[in-house]
Parts: sequence; C-alpha cells; structure tokens
Amino acid sequence: MLRTGLIYCVLFLFLSLAGYSGQTNYHLHDVTLQKTVYQRTLKLMGSRFDLTVVAENLEQGNTYLDMAVAEISRIEKLISSWDPQSQTSAINQNAGLRPVKVDKELFQLIERALKISKLTQGAFDISYASMDRIWKFDGSVTEMPSPDIVRESVSKVGYQNIILDHAAQTVFLKNKGMKIGFGAIGKGYAADKAKALLMEQGVESGIINASGDLNAWGAQPDGKDWMVAIINPLNKEKVFSWLPVKDRAVVTSGNYEKYIIINGERYTHIIDPRTGYPSKGILSATIFTKNAELADALATSVFVMGVDTGLDFINQLKGVECIIVDENNKVITSKNIALKEIETQSK
Repeated sequence: MLRTGLIYCVLFLFLSLAGYSGQTNYHLHDVTLQKTVYQRTLKLMGSRFDLTVVAENLEQGNTYLDMAVAEISRIEKLISSWDPQSQTSAINQNAGLRPVKVDKELFQLIERALKISKLTQGAFDISYASMDRIWKFDGSVTEMPSPDIVRESVSKVGYQNIILDHAAQTVFLKNKGMKIGFGAIGKGYAADKAKALLMEQGVESGIINASGDLNAWGAQPDGKDWMVAIINPLNKEKVFSWLPVKDRAVVTSGNYEKYIIINGERYTHIIDPRTGYPSKGILSATIFTKNAELADALATSVFVMGVDTGLDFINQLKGVECIIVDENNKVITSKNIALKEIETQSK
C-alpha cells in the first residue's frame, strides 16, 4: 500500500513551480481584481506540501498559510507512527496486550478506514504497516521469494483484527506484532482538515497539495477554475489531459519509478496487503471525489484491485470518478468521465 511519485501536477496557468529547497513564500498580484495568490512550499509529514490561498494582502495571506501549517502539524502529531509519543504509536506498542483510549478524532479516522477496508475487501488496510518488507526495489532482489516467506510477510495484516470500542473510545490490535499506519490516507486527511479550517476562516479559494493528495476550492483570482494536468507516467513532459478542479479532491496512486524485473516480468512496489505480492496491471490511478481522505484510500485500492475490478468498483460509487493508466500506457476512465471530453480539454 506504499505510494510513490506525483504523476499529476497543478498548473495555475500563470504560475509554474520548479524545484524544492526548504520553505518558500511567493505571490502573484492581480491589479484588476485586487486579489492575490499566496503560496508556500515546505516539508510536512515527511513530504512536500504546496499550500495556496487567495487573499487580500500579504499579511492576511501569511496568516492563513500559518494556520494551515499549524493544522497539518497537529494532525501529524496525532497519527504519526514514527513519533513514539503519538496515540498511534501507543496503539501499536500495546498490540496484543490491551486497548488504548484515543481522541475522538483519531478514533473516527480509524473507524472510517475500517469501513473502506470492508468496502474494498481488504485492498485498503491500515494494518499494512505490519508487513515484513521482503520486497526491495534497489536491485538486490533478483528472484521471487518463496510462497511461505510471502505468506509470513502478511501474517499479521488484517483489518478484521482492529477492535474498536465505541463506548470506551478505545482501539485494540488483537495480535502481537500488529501495527497500523496512515501512509495511504493520512496526507489526504490532513489536506481536508487544512482546507476546512481555512474555509471556516473565510478563505474563499485555495489548494492544499500534500505530495499529490490535493484538495481545491473556489477559483483563481480571474474567476477561472484551477486546472489539473494528468501526466503520462512514462514521460513526465507529456500531458494526457487537463481537467478543471472545483471544490473537489484529486489523488493519484502510482508506480512507474520503483519496480523490479524478475524473469522478464515487471513487479511494482505497491504491495497487495491481502496477498503480499506486488500489484500488477496499473501504472497510475487517479481519483476525483469530494474529499482527499476518501480519494487517497480509493486510489490505493484501485491500484491494488487492478483495472477491471477497480473500474467496476468505482463505477458503483456515487460522486467518484477515476482515470487509470494501465501497464501498456493506455488511458482508461470510469463511466462518469468521457474520454472525448478529456481529449477536448487537453487541446
């Protein structure tokens, strides 16, 4: 359930981002509309975040950006499995021993994650963190691991063994050695929470881009929609299509850089938590829906499910759209997105 690569990018038509070194602040001023785009790029939750707000002046813009940073940092402290003081770490440390009482926010996030696990029949599973890392994508693996080793690697994975007590507001991992992690949902959740906070503060337009887990609202200062470009995963210089993004989230799960070749067959680094084997058939899966948390989880799920099962699954969900690039670099869409429209918008 690991994810890599930003295989789509947001281009503001008048603003292009390149490179990354620490924290940056910059803005563009629209004299006619008296609106300004303020943006900050920095590292949060171990990843690159690009934060964008439309505000009246520099002071207001920086205030809003500071609020977003503080909110994302707060969430990181809550859900980080690397911080030994976090509630998530406490859950993992007490696996097989005792339930752990957690904040309502974390309890509800885990509860929603379990619902998605059931919906996807385990293609999405926050207990993936329990997996032994037997697949390495540094060139050291040259032959298939034995079936016994693969089975053992996922022996502690299983969302069914995450026990929630609503009355006591506790989380219990039933088996020793179990772990949960939010790598496939956490940044999307952080993007949603930062957006919600800014909207509460009166920010009418902006984008929270958490290394590809993107949530946008409002419009550019000139009234045009924010635009998202779906990038060819085999050639980052080429764009498959342009799509407007208004009051919705876009998340891509992809793997085109980290993979190994064994006996002439390509194995990507996104592992199916149900089987322990690398997922096959998809280079990238992009989800469009109302919030980044759900899009984050569904993008990973579709990647694990494969083209046919993944598309059938998405087509049954209201308000969710999907664009898949398969292993042959073919673009495939869910029924809610017409390919002709994509081609028209990409011209």
